[in-house]
Amino acid sequence: MSKTRAPGDAGRSVGGEWVEKPGARVKKARTEAEPVAVPVSAEPLLEGFPPVVAADTHTMVFGSFPGVASLSATQYYAHPQNQFWRLLGAVLDEPLPSLPYAERLIRLLAHRIGVWDVLAACERTGSLDAAIRNASPNDFAALRRHAPSLRKVCFNGKTAGRFEPVMREAGYKTLVLPSSSPAHAMLSFEQKLVVWRGVND
Repeated sequence: MSKTRAPGDAGRSVGGEWVEKPGARVKKARTEAEPVAVPVSAEPLLEGFPPVVAADTHTMVFGSFPGVASLSATQYYAHPQNQFWRLLGAVLDEPLPSLPYAERLIRLLAHRIGVWDVLAACERTGSLDAAIRNASPNDFAALRRHAPSLRKVCFNGKTAGRFEPVMREAGYKTLVLPSSSPAHAMLSFEQKLVVWRGVND
C-alpha cells in the first residue's frame, strides 16, 4: 500500500523500549526428531503513518495505531464515527470535520499541533487496541530533532497513554485524553471535550 507524506513530515523509524508480548501461534512438533516449535504469525505486519509535524509544532497528539478504516484511506482518524476531528475542531474553533483531509492537516499545523501514533508497526486483527500484538514503538527521540519547539505531548486514550511516563521523563508536559474512538462510549462528546480543551492550553 502506498503511503502519502503529511505536511512537515519528518519521517519515522522503528525503535524504543516498549514491545507488546507476542501473541503468535506456535506450531506443535509432531515427533521428537523434528526441530523445536517455531512461532508462526497469524496476521501480516501492519505499518503506521509518518508524523504530521513541523519545526514550530509545540503540541503533539499521539494515538495508538491507525484503525482499519484509516489504513485503508491512508489518513489519520478516517473512521466516520471517530470523534478526533470533531473534538479538535471544537477546541481550535475550526470546521475540521467538513474540510478535505489535506486541509485539516494544514489547519492543525497552523495551530502548531501535530499528530502521530505511539506504535510504528504491529500485528492486529480488526481495529481494537486489545488485539494489537508484536508491536514496535516509534522513534520518539526524533521529535526533539525535528520539532525543537515541542513542549506538550497528549495521548489519545489509555493505550497511547502507556507512553506518558516516557515522554514526561523526557521533559515534556503531558496529558492523557479520553479516547476519541467510537468504542469508548463511556463519556459523552461534551465530557470528552472538557478534557480535550487541554490540548490547546
